[in-house]
Amino acid sequence: MPISSFQPVISISITLDGPSKTKAHLRYSLNGIQAAPNVITSANDFQAPGMEMESAALDLDMERLSIYKAARTIKRRDNTLYNALRSIYEDSIFVGEISQIWRELPLLANLRCGLWYSSNFQSTCYFKSTDGHTNNWSFNTSRLNLHVALLAGQKGGCMIVDSTRKGKRFPDSMSKTIPIWTCVLNRAIFNYRNRSVGGGSGSPQDRVSSDWDCSLHLPLWVSDTEKLLIEDRLEGWTAELEASGADIASLALSLEKPLRSLWISQKTVIWLNEVPEYDSWDFTPIMLVSTSSPNGAYQQKTTSEFSWNYIPGAGDDEESWARGLSPNLFWKHAYDLISSGPNLCNQKVADIVEKDRVYRAQRGGNASQISVRPSKFSRTLDDLPIKQPMELEVPNLDENKDSSSSSALDDSTIFWLDLTNVAVGATRLAMEISCSDSLLCCGGESLSRCLENTEAYLHLQIVSSKFDRFSLFRNLPYALDFARLNLRQGKRLIICCNDGQDISICVCLAILVSLFNDKGQFDDGKSFSETHMTKSELRRRLVFICKFAVNARPSRGNLKQVFNYLSGGSAGNASSK
Repeated sequence: MPISSFQPVISISITLDGPSKTKAHLRYSLNGIQAAPNVITSANDFQAPGMEMESAALDLDMERLSIYKAARTIKRRDNTLYNALRSIYEDSIFVGEISQIWRELPLLANLRCGLWYSSNFQSTCYFKSTDGHTNNWSFNTSRLNLHVALLAGQKGGCMIVDSTRKGKRFPDSMSKTIPIWTCVLNRAIFNYRNRSVGGGSGSPQDRVSSDWDCSLHLPLWVSDTEKLLIEDRLEGWTAELEASGADIASLALSLEKPLRSLWISQKTVIWLNEVPEYDSWDFTPIMLVSTSSPNGAYQQKTTSEFSWNYIPGAGDDEESWARGLSPNLFWKHAYDLISSGPNLCNQKVADIVEKDRVYRAQRGGNASQISVRPSKFSRTLDDLPIKQPMELEVPNLDENKDSSSSSALDDSTIFWLDLTNVAVGATRLAMEISCSDSLLCCGGESLSRCLENTEAYLHLQIVSSKFDRFSLFRNLPYALDFARLNLRQGKRLIICCNDGQDISICVCLAILVSLFNDKGQFDDGKSFSETHMTKSELRRRLVFICKFAVNARPSRGNLKQVFNYLSGGSAGNASSK
């Protein structure tokens, strides 16, 4: 047979990741005549036309399987609901062991992944890994997490729990985002104390210690080059924090020692007979506990009853696997779900989620309200408290185990914003609050129970910017008119959305900027009409909200819509800012 009658092909052998280590041999034509990849059992450099392919004996479905589909199939098989829940349960044992070593330190979950790994969190925080990505380092004033620093100051430190799927021991939120955050806060406190003492208004608590540590402490696996690049940005971030209106005074009074991160993973060796007392250190420890297995890969495990695959960072991206199950629901039924095995797990989760949905539809959620003590806070945005540290009241998540959301702390509270008569919270709680005169509901279904006065209730169908980039922009005029009408009459206003973290926060931000002056006093829009809106001013008002609503997590897309509306832009360019 002449050489020209052969069709040149190239064979590729690929091992797809996963417990099964499935191998796929793919053949591609070099001349483009036979373009489709076929899965075959062996690879030949040249395949003669008419020659029967060895892959003919393979299953027809497998023959047509592309690399992408094969990988997706294996991933779906490994990332089952039972595998995820069992992996979370196994990792939670490690979290429990670490929390018992330093029992006095409060345990915090870094949302949202970290919240799955314990049933005994005292609070939550929100540090994003993207703020620590290489060449994308950031100190975000919309996510200050000042309540974490205040809590650490009151208790002598704290522990933050998170996880990662990326084969790392720690997520970037722990490797860089939180260390940057601690360093910037330390520098701001140092500057504040210097100014207080220099101006003669400082108290003995404000004395600047010569050994107050303002340096950047990163883990060993972060390169020196990257550390230098981050250090070059620290002064700018510190200036942004100081200009944001954040309550540095309360931080300075609460923290006797500078903040510093410590890293703990399942690979960390701790000698229990030599555990140091945290109060003996010359810093306030922020212990970063990563739950991920150090192997960073899928592992097949077998018990006396079931075989299952371990997934590192299984709590991440809960929308893709949880099927409506929340961390609190999981821990309420953890033993039953884990002991049910892979075959019954899906049905049990479906039953649990449905029962919880029916229960809440019939009865509604009932939770205590956190009220901030006005005497402990400044009455304005500018006049920060000088002699008293902020007192933080944090509900125990264990007391709210019937919550159906991703965090009992996050949506079991209505947060009143100082003396503004404005509050934000989750929709399911809004009708339970007796001290509300008017209610602005943003998104979700209209509440079945309304206030007697129809003018005191407004429902706006606002959706996330992920689904509609201009939904909030279009509805802001109606929200502002409603707020103005009720606040003019001295009524108290609650703004709510499904989770009380994003849309309601952004609507509240627009109301505070439009109808209140920079001292937090209602002036019916007088000061807003006399000023030009800037992003820095918007950040200042957001910091004021976050000072009280510690669960606030406004999305970038919704914040852009608020700024675009307040600065006189149009919906058409809201996404271009």
